[in-house]
Order: sequence, then structure tokens, then C-alpha cells
Amino acid sequence: MKDLIEQISVKAEAFLKDANSQLEKGNKAAGLRARRTSLELEPLLKQFRKVSLKASERKD
Repeated sequence: MKDLIEQISVKAEAFLKDANSQLEKGNKAAGLRARRTSLELEPLLKQFRKVSLKASERKD
């Protein structure tokens, strides 16, 4: 789970950097990169949800 969280963190940082570049500077290429990164983030977040639920069920 630690590795998964690290992957999410790296992707989220890249997304925020590119999204802010698009917002602040009007950088269209950065917007494209941000959209691509958001598509990569989605399955990682779904996987985190599954792993997190399994972890919380074991502790009950």
C-alpha cells in the first residue's frame, strides 16, 4: 500500500504542476499533460480504495 500511495503522490504532483501551468500561463501542452495524468490517476485511486477497504476490514 505504501508503494501505491507513493505512485499516487507522484502523479498528483505532476497533475497539479501541469494544471497550474495551464491555468496561470495558458500553456495548452501542460493542459494536455494534466488531462493524461488524470487518466493515469483514476485507476490508482480505485486500486487504493480497494486496498484501503480490505485493510480496514481486517482490523475490525
